[in-house]
Amino acid sequence: MPKGKGPQGKRITLKVAKNSVRVAFNGRRRLDLSKMGIAIFPKCILELADVEELDLSRNMLRKIPNIIEKFQNLIWLDLHSNQLDELPPEIGTLKSLTYLNLCNNKLTTKGLPEELTHLKNLRTLNLGLNCLESIPTTLGTLRELIELGLFDNSLTLIPKSVKKLPKIERMNVKRNPLPEFAKEDEPIDTIKRIESLYLVEKKDLCNSCLEMCQGERDELHKLEDMTPIPPNKPSFPSLTTPNSTAMDNQEEWRIK
Repeated sequence: MPKGKGPQGKRITLKVAKNSVRVAFNGRRRLDLSKMGIAIFPKCILELADVEELDLSRNMLRKIPNIIEKFQNLIWLDLHSNQLDELPPEIGTLKSLTYLNLCNNKLTTKGLPEELTHLKNLRTLNLGLNCLESIPTTLGTLRELIELGLFDNSLTLIPKSVKKLPKIERMNVKRNPLPEFAKEDEPIDTIKRIESLYLVEKKDLCNSCLEMCQGERDELHKLEDMTPIPPNKPSFPSLTTPNSTAMDNQEEWRIK
């Protein structure tokens, strides 16, 4: 087994963590520990608790400890694609957070602490791809929210307090068993409907108009093959259908 790896995931040292600090385009310092195979929150990163952004996404984390409260400068926190089933109440102490990504975890409704509502500056909250059966009505107090991801859960209701958030611009609720999305699909009409029908005799049409009518008649025969033929269907062998025009309109046909 390679050194540094085992059942508990990869061990992150302070040196590794320091080398993972990057300056983002906005000037903030980001500690990027994504895709590192981490299974246990590395306590050594407390030495870097003054960073503004922390990326622990795409790891194997099962728990975020209460020491997360030490990261008081955090504005941006990405925990997506881990194995979290709950959050610590201390996450509510990160009052400067504007972005929190919790997508693709195992979070349940009980795993969402009430203290989430203390994040009054939060603008983006992603809870998609989790195991949520309901959304706390108290999330309606996050009045700075602009974007809310709730897709791919088991939600049957979105609270009115959440729907009426004053600044919300994007709310993704796709792939939830919500009643408003349970309408039966309208049947697809495969038959082309003809709004008007004119009947004329072949002798009253010029050659070009006759060819056009014959092409349309062939299309009609194709449609007839798709539908049952009623008994005693009337036959008009000397007439050309459909959508032919009479003699006084032949000039218009020639222009076309």
